[in-house]
Amino acid sequence: MKAYWYDNESGDQREDHDSCRPVDTEYLSKLGVLYYDCPSIHSVNAIAVERSYKHRDEIVVSPEKMGAVYEEKVKMFFSEHLHEDEEIRYILDGEGFFDVRSISDEWVRLHLKKGDLIILPAGIYHRFTTDSNNFVKAMRLFKDEPKWTPLSRGPQSDENPVRQEYLATVDTL
Repeated sequence: MKAYWYDNESGDQREDHDSCRPVDTEYLSKLGVLYYDCPSIHSVNAIAVERSYKHRDEIVVSPEKMGAVYEEKVKMFFSEHLHEDEEIRYILDGEGFFDVRSISDEWVRLHLKKGDLIILPAGIYHRFTTDSNNFVKAMRLFKDEPKWTPLSRGPQSDENPVRQEYLATVDTL
């Protein structure tokens, strides 16, 4: 995993957008974002037990797998949103980017590759995209029945109790 401040330059969302300003895992942890290097499924299984993840599935994001809806789906995933549950992703193959909002409302980009596991806290604004190779295979882990309900950023999601709880618990930087 490589983390850095997003450069905010125009261009395809699937490009690196690397500002050459790195972000370390300590800063990410202050945002509630946890990173694990998991070279094997055994590491993932241990984290799943430790954090009470009971369900999992796999998703492939690629033109070959998704067909005609691929571009629409990638744009949807890249729309800024939050979830009321943790978002856990383990990269099985390929590469992708998660962008998360900092306390100062800037984007931090996380470039994830095979073996990377990321946990985003409930209530953090984020977005996702594949890299320019247009392929990522990921395992999604869930504490309860799988659900993926994005709440798009706006006044209503800003006032969401989960968002407010996140803001109250995150370290100020």
